[in-house]
Amino acid sequence: MSVQAIPEDELEIRETLRDDFPWYAESCLRIRPKEGGVIPFVLNEVQHIVHNRIERQREETGRVRALILKARQPGISTYVEGRYYHKVTHTKGYRAFILTHKSDATENLFTMAERFHDNCPLKVKPLTGKSNNRELEFLTLDSGYKVGTAGARGVGRSETIQLFHGSEVAFWENAADHVAGALQAVPDQDGTEVILESTANGLGDLFYNMCKAAERGESEYQLIFVAWFDHAPYRAEAPEGWKAPEAFREYGELHDLDDDQIFWMHRTNQALAQSAGSPDDLICWLFRQEYPATAEEAFQTGGDETFIHSDWVYAARKNTVKPGDLPIVLGVDVARGGDDKTRIIDRQGRRLGGHINRTLDSDDTMHIAGVVSKIIDEVKPSKVNIDVTGVGAGVVDRLKETEDKRLIQAINFGGKPIDNVQWANKRAEMWGALRDWLADPAGVDIPDEDAMHTDFCSVIWGKGATRYNSNSQIILEPKDHIKERLGFSPDAGDAAALTFATPTPAKRKTLEYETDGRQFT
Repeated sequence: MSVQAIPEDELEIRETLRDDFPWYAESCLRIRPKEGGVIPFVLNEVQHIVHNRIERQREETGRVRALILKARQPGISTYVEGRYYHKVTHTKGYRAFILTHKSDATENLFTMAERFHDNCPLKVKPLTGKSNNRELEFLTLDSGYKVGTAGARGVGRSETIQLFHGSEVAFWENAADHVAGALQAVPDQDGTEVILESTANGLGDLFYNMCKAAERGESEYQLIFVAWFDHAPYRAEAPEGWKAPEAFREYGELHDLDDDQIFWMHRTNQALAQSAGSPDDLICWLFRQEYPATAEEAFQTGGDETFIHSDWVYAARKNTVKPGDLPIVLGVDVARGGDDKTRIIDRQGRRLGGHINRTLDSDDTMHIAGVVSKIIDEVKPSKVNIDVTGVGAGVVDRLKETEDKRLIQAINFGGKPIDNVQWANKRAEMWGALRDWLADPAGVDIPDEDAMHTDFCSVIWGKGATRYNSNSQIILEPKDHIKERLGFSPDAGDAAALTFATPTPAKRKTLEYETDGRQFT
């Protein structure tokens, strides 16, 4: 009996279904929306954002390692389930494993996969082998789809997995055990995928630490953040004549929201403010955590207030300022060893990091001094403020041997501030100047970086944090406490604060003097 060839036009359609997931999803997958019924799976705006980022990484690296930090219910789990069903039904020998935070979520995601399979057109639907309430197996492809719950230790450890989806990872029980088990079952090979997604659940957990490492470029994972206003359904028609309270109007202007988005936000905030014990005319911490506008907002906890407000930082990230012919100041926060990094950044008037914004994974004084010396030659700053805590003194000593001594300024974070009535020490005074600079209504300009944003907002100065000492001077949360609480030291924040450590000097004059046969400008 001869095997009938597939018509060319049908073959072309099948190849497109194999290679174009959004088209496949709309053509072959069915989902159950909140309003009921079963409809084609058409990717929404958020799902398209995530899909494009994931596909770009796959094309560039051959594999996918993604962390998705999101607001509540934008359809990320639906996207990943559909993506993995598509892959295991189009690739021989592929196994997908989905790990959720609780049993009812596990059941819901597996039901979703079963719905995909039950409604899949016969021409692209693979032959089913083993099928139960936790596993689908496709015989001719030797591929499969399995789910588990994170409550049990060792789940997924013995599996062979090419595709791993971790759902609501911030709420996993036994999270470290699952990283050592199920995630390690995914080989470090092209074609494999690990997608971990979650809303935030405070600070210091596995998901938080993985996001921060990705944010700083210290892991193979990319961090994909999805703001609540990226999700089109999060809007409600504002009543005629409705005026947003001032805090909501300013928030809307900052994030370019329309009236219907602001009204939905205000209405949602009212319900959350009641449970958070906050006034409903202000944006409560719980709304910012559940429906964040930035990655930094997502990782709030317990209503703690930060010394520097996130909205100021966000506005500065999106602003553009021409610095003009103003003096340049360098801030150099020298690594203290361990996981700390040396950070070097410049400030010129209202612009930060316009010339230098560099991280060195080094605490070698000679190396750091050499790099700073080269930057001095290139940028020609009027002042270089260097943290002398730890090994920083060695950097200062070396630079004073090779550079103009008047240019190099040693800064002791625990030293005496210029204004010792308001501030307890030099560190508090510098960070206070950074805060006032960022809050200036005239606007400032900083690098558009999530990691820097997090550093600037790392210091808690509200509930649960001491604000003043016995002399009524302002104090800040100690750096050791920040590192213990967050798992990192705010190197970028300290480097930026150092640019405010001394009064801004006059611009250096060209060929002002000569020393030891060397010209300084």
